[in-house]
Amino acid sequence: MKLRKEFRDRDELIEWVRQQFPAAAARSPEVSEMRGGRRAAEELLARIKPDRYASSRNYLKGAVTMLSAYLRHGILTLAEVRLVALQRGGARAEKLVTELAWRDYWQRVYAKLGKGIWRDRETPKTGWRPTDYAAELPADIREGRTGLACMDRFAAELHQTGYLHNHARMWMAAYILHFRRVRWQAGAKWFLEHLLDGDPASNNLSWQWVASTFSSKPYFFNRDNLEQFTDGIYCRECQYNRQGCPFDGSYDELQASLFPRMPVDMGGRR
Repeated sequence: MKLRKEFRDRDELIEWVRQQFPAAAARSPEVSEMRGGRRAAEELLARIKPDRYASSRNYLKGAVTMLSAYLRHGILTLAEVRLVALQRGGARAEKLVTELAWRDYWQRVYAKLGKGIWRDRETPKTGWRPTDYAAELPADIREGRTGLACMDRFAAELHQTGYLHNHARMWMAAYILHFRRVRWQAGAKWFLEHLLDGDPASNNLSWQWVASTFSSKPYFFNRDNLEQFTDGIYCRECQYNRQGCPFDGSYDELQASLFPRMPVDMGGRR
């Protein structure tokens, strides 16, 4: 199939894509407002704040770069972003440059493993066996009707925008893996269906990091952590605000509940 390169406007492009890929359009008809192309990428690159990145990146309203989709599709290179970050931030750009290095590392692992990134690199450190996890993603998670305001809003944002803040990805992955005990491959595939910046390297190996199949400990979170980095916007509107929130409790309490078979001295990553 020969791909068209010229369109009168964005609406014509969107309609052409829908016609060419009807199955994908039927499965997920949403269209992200994110703009592609080199010009859009350069405009975002010119606005990065490497000095604020380190201190605010974990907050949903933090100074993240929003460059991941442009890096994923080769519109920008890691070297270009690193150069601008160092020019603008100097030593204060260290954290941003470190994250770029992680992206490079994931790609190098992918180059070595190939399809092996879809298999557990190690045995889970959760105390559960691989067979204890469900193979399919539950419909209520996929459709954003768990009743948990945070997870349902994250699911909606994933579908509608093709993007999720990295911390939201970690929370959602931990919820799917540890609170619902679903295999990481099911969540990883779901993300790749929708993320505009999704690539198997960063996506799958990050899921394995949360799952503890490519790390020494599982990652999980509690309500205090989520409220801190979201300014409590989800908890205030959640039906489980007063009681019944599965994320309520200290880390020790949640660890005992989620991983009763895990050695006490191992602990989880938070």
